[in-house]
Amino acid sequence: MRFSLLFRLNNILEKNGTKIITLCLSLISIASFFYFYQQNLGLAYNDARSHLDIGRRVVEGLKPGLAQLGSVWLPLPHFLMIATIWNSAMWHSGLAGAINSMISYVATGIYIWLILKKLKVGPAWRFLGVGAFALNANILYLQSTAMTEVLLLLTLTAAIYELICWSDNLKRYSMIKAAFWIMLSTLIRYEGWFLFIVAAAVIYVVTLKRKGKKEAEGTTILFSTLAGFGILLWFVWNKMIFGDFLYFAFGPYSAHAQQKQLQAAGDLLTKGNILFSLNIYSLASYFTIGAIVLAAGFLGSILIFFDTNLKTRLKIISVILLTSPIVFNILALFMGHSVLFIEGINGKSWFNVRYGVMALPAAAVFGAYFASQSRALKVIVLGLILAASIFPLSDLRKSVTVEDALYGSSGKDVSQIAGWLKNNVKDKNARVLVSAASHDAVIFSSGLPMSQIIHEGTGPFWDASTTNPDHWAKYIVMRTYDVNDSTFKLLENNKAALSKYDLVYKGNFADIYELKSQYNSGLSTNFTLTAFENENVRKVEDAKISNIFRF
Repeated sequence: MRFSLLFRLNNILEKNGTKIITLCLSLISIASFFYFYQQNLGLAYNDARSHLDIGRRVVEGLKPGLAQLGSVWLPLPHFLMIATIWNSAMWHSGLAGAINSMISYVATGIYIWLILKKLKVGPAWRFLGVGAFALNANILYLQSTAMTEVLLLLTLTAAIYELICWSDNLKRYSMIKAAFWIMLSTLIRYEGWFLFIVAAAVIYVVTLKRKGKKEAEGTTILFSTLAGFGILLWFVWNKMIFGDFLYFAFGPYSAHAQQKQLQAAGDLLTKGNILFSLNIYSLASYFTIGAIVLAAGFLGSILIFFDTNLKTRLKIISVILLTSPIVFNILALFMGHSVLFIEGINGKSWFNVRYGVMALPAAAVFGAYFASQSRALKVIVLGLILAASIFPLSDLRKSVTVEDALYGSSGKDVSQIAGWLKNNVKDKNARVLVSAASHDAVIFSSGLPMSQIIHEGTGPFWDASTTNPDHWAKYIVMRTYDVNDSTFKLLENNKAALSKYDLVYKGNFADIYELKSQYNSGLSTNFTLTAFENENVRKVEDAKISNIFRF
């Protein structure tokens, strides 16, 4: 009787697994979003507000258009927001960005299920793997925000599943589907670029062994052409908009520029130290995933090589591809292209600790595989993994990504300065001159429409306002005496113009200046390109539009 019930349960799970997962994860996703929204945590990351602002600038502002997608941050997350971010409620609730993460959360769970099925893991243990991913407190938070990590995880797991299918059947349609997902991943985050390289190498080696050199070369070229199309588009975009193929990599707002400042300050401790880089990323994974799930995943990634029921190429490809995001993050830390602070280890606060979730799909897949193979230890391993996943749910506010967003370097409090703007800028014709690169979170939290904001991405409006601010901007927001703030850098030698403003708010994060009342009559209310051209203001075409992203 007992075995009959188990058989029937397994049969139901096998036939309806994806439907059950879709329903359960959809309900969890929606509930998590509303929980964090009600707790005022959905927009805690300043980066989340910046992502939302970028999408909004495409549809609203002094110079709207696709050029507002900018550089450095890859464009797909912001492009996907366009469908809903025109609605102010979707913008300011964060749902315009979170909805992409929520859909990705559900779909990633489905692909983890499918990958485990390819590894011949039983349905009950597949559900364990999906649960280890879906019930992780940090992934629940990130899927409730406009951050980009969960969208990337979807494209990575989808591509890995299709590549596993291809390694089994060598069908071209599986390879093309994998190329499509990798192409999307390369337009989300740079981990996708690394997976592209790894996947191309895997395809070449597998085809070489099974079909020879000529076929391997042709197949790899076809795959690379399709999968690398997003990278090509990004190079071309940077050349067209900013005049430099590598603007995203070496421009003034690039990660490279950031890391140079951090290195000068002595904060880039992982650069050139592979062991320390490995240690820091391991700690980030530990804090975001948990020791038990990580340990089970590590053991599973080793145990899989002793499984005689699986083809060797399937085992090798699964491990290589699923761990590629981990390798990328360690190499990025080692090469100084990324920074990650662990509180008390290499920094006074958290910073980018969320990168640890890139290891979660691998830990979930191999952890479930390990549990399914451990025989006598099955019940114990099952209990440990479930406990490790469910226990942190008792207080989601204490998850490390929430801590990072609220108190770490990613979560600078801009509520006071943004509150001042919200309460005092009542005139709809009054413009605020502010660097989006430095103060995107302030712009978002102020609640002001983009049509009142003069930022780098407004082209000639920005150039005119940083030359004669008193003619165009009633308010100026900047970090006084900080040349990293583009507004101050362009105005620091314009003492005559700044003398027409009063300092009305002095904050730790930025200052606000208001034009003195006797000069208000000189403010222009005609914010059209024609107005600027008639005054012989230097034109800035879209190809030279200033980068709009924050540091």
